[in-house]
Amino acid sequence: MPSRLLRLLLIDADPVFRLGLRLALAPFRDLELVTEASDGETALQLLADRFSATLADRFSVTDIAVVVDSVPERPADAPIDANPNLTAGIDLVLLDVGLGRTDPTQIQGLALCQQIKALYPDLPVLLLSANSEPIVRAAAQQAGASGYCAKTADVPVLVTAIRQAAGRGSFSETVEAANATESLFDQRLEQQLPLRRTAKQSPQTLPNPRTAPSSAVTRLLQRWRSSGNRQIDRALAEISASLQDLDLSAIDRAVLAGQSRELRAARWVLNRLLPPVPGADELQDRLPSTAQGVPSSAGSAADVPNPASRSLALPGATTTAIQSPAAAGAIVPADSRTVQSIVFDAVFSKLQTSLVNQTDVPLETDILREDKKRELFYLILRKLEDLLSELRYSQVSPDLLDQKRSSLLRDLWQNTTSDFFGRYATLMVDGIEFDLVNVLLQDEETVQAAILNKVPGVVELLSHLLFQTPLLVGSTPYLAGNPESLARTEILLENLMIQVANAVIQPLLNRFANVEAIKQNFYDRRLLSTREVERFRNDLSWRYRLQRLYSEPKDIFESQYRLFVFTGRSIKQVPIYAPRNPELVQLSGIPFVVTLALETRDAVAPRLQNVVAFVGNGLIYVLTNVIGRGIGLIGRGIVEGIGNVMQDDRPPRK
Repeated sequence: MPSRLLRLLLIDADPVFRLGLRLALAPFRDLELVTEASDGETALQLLADRFSATLADRFSVTDIAVVVDSVPERPADAPIDANPNLTAGIDLVLLDVGLGRTDPTQIQGLALCQQIKALYPDLPVLLLSANSEPIVRAAAQQAGASGYCAKTADVPVLVTAIRQAAGRGSFSETVEAANATESLFDQRLEQQLPLRRTAKQSPQTLPNPRTAPSSAVTRLLQRWRSSGNRQIDRALAEISASLQDLDLSAIDRAVLAGQSRELRAARWVLNRLLPPVPGADELQDRLPSTAQGVPSSAGSAADVPNPASRSLALPGATTTAIQSPAAAGAIVPADSRTVQSIVFDAVFSKLQTSLVNQTDVPLETDILREDKKRELFYLILRKLEDLLSELRYSQVSPDLLDQKRSSLLRDLWQNTTSDFFGRYATLMVDGIEFDLVNVLLQDEETVQAAILNKVPGVVELLSHLLFQTPLLVGSTPYLAGNPESLARTEILLENLMIQVANAVIQPLLNRFANVEAIKQNFYDRRLLSTREVERFRNDLSWRYRLQRLYSEPKDIFESQYRLFVFTGRSIKQVPIYAPRNPELVQLSGIPFVVTLALETRDAVAPRLQNVVAFVGNGLIYVLTNVIGRGIGLIGRGIVEGIGNVMQDDRPPRK
């Protein structure tokens, strides 16, 4: 089946990756990496130059015939037609999402994608990323990319993604289908390697799979081979499913990755020791399904599927369906609303999963039922969106955000409390009717001091969402739309939502914790008894004491914040770096003593460990080489003395 030559432009700052990709695509004769760029400015200049040259030579292009050797493999005489799309002389742009990560002055990857789509609407862009976070894929879709693929993808997967993106195809496979496709593709590729070698060595003597004889031993070996491959495939599928768990620790993830590599190596050894035999009955049964996936070189051209109509996705190389906007010409550089929609959509999707607190720190929201907890987080997200809209409408300057920080958080807390409990809700306690919301809002000062004033990154988050100011990540500023800034924005937003939710529930626990109507409407069924409620309140009280006296000074001394985030399965804490020297200078009393104790421990502990190790080694030497040998000599003397006595007691021989 004829195909066409695809001319590629690679934009990536890593020269090693550019060289590796060029070498990886070299065997595929229908793919030509015509030029490279290490930054956005160079890439735009290259596109402009090629676009001008293409306009001059638009009618001088001739057909090209190239032999294809790709996956799926093509017959040797399959022609490759010239691409009728002459946009800038390039058929597809391969762009690194993290472009400009280390240099904020350069054009960022997502912004460059939008500029390319705005200048050349018909030119597809395939985004490559080393970060498979959902928020990055969502950002790629918002940027107007034609596709998305992980940089760690296997070469056949990347080739398939390139062909589909260039052919206006889509990546529609789900994660489950991707897991199944990986095992099937690898197994069929291993089956084809011996056949390709046989075809290259002696194509005239290649046996016909449907007529070649097969012995009982051959069939038995093929059954063993198929059984082993099926077991390995099942194990790989289970490991791939386990790796999708976002709550996996780094150690567990590394162990599973190692097991996956071992299984792949075992499958490679199995397919080498027991190669597929063309004459085996087992292979005859598999030939039709093989022709649908990766056909052998002995197959006919009619059996080769169109690469643009097929896609393969592996678990380690996530590919995502991204449809280009209908109005490509309307694409403009990312604004604050684009970044906001990306981040809010990512957080919204996490709220649909489990919200169990898996940290060692008790939270006020832990007492709520799952549905009430989710309702509260949805409400806070909506109120934040309304707050951002009001700030845009009011045309607040970035300098005023810091001054209005406390009032903004107070308004957010008050509005959320009113809507969550009901603005006109009343509560009957001991025959007295209370206006619930008004009573709860009386704890404003307590909530401000204990929770709201200590939420980090509020001004930075609002400024980034409203004015696209660079966001500091590890002391490096990142522009809006960069994967690093998107991930940090998501973390700050999630922590703000969780802290505001705690602020909403805290007055309820302080004033109406044991009211039966409150228990029935809001509390988790495991925390309905008065004893459990009081235990929960005491845990919260001790948490704030320990946080004020130990945890917070320790975090200040270590220049970090511990933020609560949604992982997709639970709520966890993640540390982020932040300079906190002004707070460290202002510490006094017990918190200051805690920092001195930590500093003293850091200064003394290594030396004390060395002293203990030296003394321990000395004791070991004395016990083993001095006392031990002495005891050994004493024991030896005792044994020899006993032997001499026994010899003296024996009667002399006659």
